[in-house]
Amino acid sequence: MTNALERLVEELRRLPGIGAKSARRLAYHLVELPPEEVDRLVATITAAKEATKHCSICFNLSAQDPCEFCANENRDHTTICVVETSRDVMAIERSGDYKGLYHVLEGALSPMEGIGAGDIRIKELIARLRDGVVNEVILATDPDVEGEATALYIARLLQPSGIKVTRIARGVPVGGDIEYADEVTLGGAVTNRQEM
Repeated sequence: MTNALERLVEELRRLPGIGAKSARRLAYHLVELPPEEVDRLVATITAAKEATKHCSICFNLSAQDPCEFCANENRDHTTICVVETSRDVMAIERSGDYKGLYHVLEGALSPMEGIGAGDIRIKELIARLRDGVVNEVILATDPDVEGEATALYIARLLQPSGIKVTRIARGVPVGGDIEYADEVTLGGAVTNRQEM
């Protein structure tokens, strides 16, 4: 394998869900493509990167600012669902059961990795709640150690505010990621959330 091909394999391995074998298979596939197909792929990736930004209100990835959820007057502006990533927003939207707004933390608390409250979008969430419009915050962080710690931290932080704080129900498997849950399980988890 050439040095350039090895570097490509290593870069592909950095992508989520891509192991060594998949990275190698993708790398070989890419270098065997006709140049125009490679150019089209590179151009598409570049265009997507340039056209996508974070919403200035909820931090969801979007082609517009504010995003399509924050700008939609038909959504329930009294409820905010707090998630770790934009992928989680799309997973919850696929369930079709939630009609409120979102807040993307862009991560979860993880002291082992040096990620504290100042490293994710918690202060921005608190600022959104100051206007008094929101009466419920749904915590939909992943049901793993980091997600649970993040949910508990936010729940305790919001307790004095009088805002109702709920946690999505345990329909999502512990240790799993929200983005990989099926629509029925995720829809039931949001519908059957519990107050914290």
